[in-house]
Amino acid sequence: MIEISNLVRKFGSFEAVRNLSLQVAPGELFCFLGPNGAGKTTTIKILTGLLRPTSGTAKICGIDIQEDPLAVKKLMGYIPDTPFLYERLTASEFFQFTADLYDVPQEAVPSLCEEAFKLFGIYDQRNALVKDLSHGMRQRLIYTATFLHNPRVMFIDEPLVGLDPYSIRLIKDILKAKARAGMTIFLTTHILAVAADIADRIGIIYQGRLIALGTLSELLATNRDSRNLEDLFLKLTSGDDSQLQSATSGSSHSTGGSR
Repeated sequence: MIEISNLVRKFGSFEAVRNLSLQVAPGELFCFLGPNGAGKTTTIKILTGLLRPTSGTAKICGIDIQEDPLAVKKLMGYIPDTPFLYERLTASEFFQFTADLYDVPQEAVPSLCEEAFKLFGIYDQRNALVKDLSHGMRQRLIYTATFLHNPRVMFIDEPLVGLDPYSIRLIKDILKAKARAGMTIFLTTHILAVAADIADRIGIIYQGRLIALGTLSELLATNRDSRNLEDLFLKLTSGDDSQLQSATSGSSHSTGGSR
């Protein structure tokens, strides 16, 4: 569903993404991890058509994002780390606006809205202006709107920022259910416990390079002195090149999905 080949993105002399190659399978929940400035958001912006790569290719559902961006965007959903909402619309009006963008049949929108708002626990706020919603309710509204057209591939940059424990559990459960139903989900998060809990596979990027790739059990088996994902992550991104070479040998070449 996602095919990245030799992807490079430079900003002047700075190389934000360095020769990245990766494949993500249908129905896979893939967590893309890395410290601040590692290249995560740049990669997602290339995959969603918001940035052009300096070189290399990225395909979604077999379609090159640079050759036919509109076709690709119809098949995907994207939640950035700071999503934008029109604050003078009500929650229901924002949902309707999104339905119009994706040509969702008008007769289907009311029932879809009711179902989605109840699923995400915002049905009672359906007639409230977006500007009057709390941060958590806004985040839930973004999810309802982004899942509206049933995308085949979902990109989420920091899905749980500022959410309470109940909302975090809700989002995690829904993402797992969507993946089980066949949706491919590519997300970044700094909450390593969440990645350990929900990811089918994990990729770790550091200084623009993919330095580790595999299931959590595969990564820990390769790095036996790491007790958990936090230990592994801190070890690989410590800046110690000799330690990095040792830790990543054998773990950075897996490209297939685990489902």
